[in-house]
Amino acid sequence: MTVDELLAETRHTLADTQAPAAEARLLLAAALERDRAWLYAHGGDPAPDAAIRCARAWARRRAAGEPLAYLLGTREFWSLPLTVGPGVLVPRPDTETLVEAALECIPEGQAWGVADLGTGSGAIALALARERPQAAITATDRSPQALTQARDNARRLGLAQRIRFLQGDWFEALAGARFHVLVSNPPYVAQGDPHLEALRFEPAEALIAGDDGLADLRLLAAGAPAHLLPGGWLLLEHGADQGAAVRALLEGAGFMSVSTLRDLGGRERVGRGRLPPHGAS
Repeated sequence: MTVDELLAETRHTLADTQAPAAEARLLLAAALERDRAWLYAHGGDPAPDAAIRCARAWARRRAAGEPLAYLLGTREFWSLPLTVGPGVLVPRPDTETLVEAALECIPEGQAWGVADLGTGSGAIALALARERPQAAITATDRSPQALTQARDNARRLGLAQRIRFLQGDWFEALAGARFHVLVSNPPYVAQGDPHLEALRFEPAEALIAGDDGLADLRLLAAGAPAHLLPGGWLLLEHGADQGAAVRALLEGAGFMSVSTLRDLGGRERVGRGRLPPHGAS
């Protein structure tokens, strides 16, 4: 079997995925331990037996719904190659909207305190650390497995000295500390949501937030003022149909300048609010 024939077979197996041609090339390049450009130049070469077995096994798992990032062990986020695996939520492009919104709130060249709550693979904290090297960043998660992966990513990317990693459930890890900016991509999918079937390989605790998907967003909005400095910002990623609810939560918790930012698809994705400064009524 040639490389081109194996590629065609892999693409056929992945016919029901979102991007079968692109995913087939990614899987086959990884199975061959080559880059994708090599596939174009060597399509007529015989495919090694080990690569055939690997590509077929991966293709079957991907066709069954397992995330491509778990199979390859990596996912790019904010141009950073992150190691990801089962037990940690796969970073999504939509979450880059949260990073962009946070960067608007964190001035360059200042040692502002920033906390990423529920860091998972470390994607958000690592992106902020790269873009704001003077910021003092704390990343928390209740999952030891997630924190291990986040620390490993930080070390591999040379950012470990810029981030403090703490274990704990939401504000529990902060021990009364206050920050200029809090960011979080919390669980926001409702229990019983039909989309959960497609996400069954990813950790449910990183996805599901009660009957309406707002349980963790409520907790974060209500608890954030106690961990923010006056004038501090809270930024929360949320579902595309939760914008109005998150704005109401932020306003109810005393935040001002409340707004919603949209992702590249035009969907409401990030709720943002600022605490009043000292002396504000």
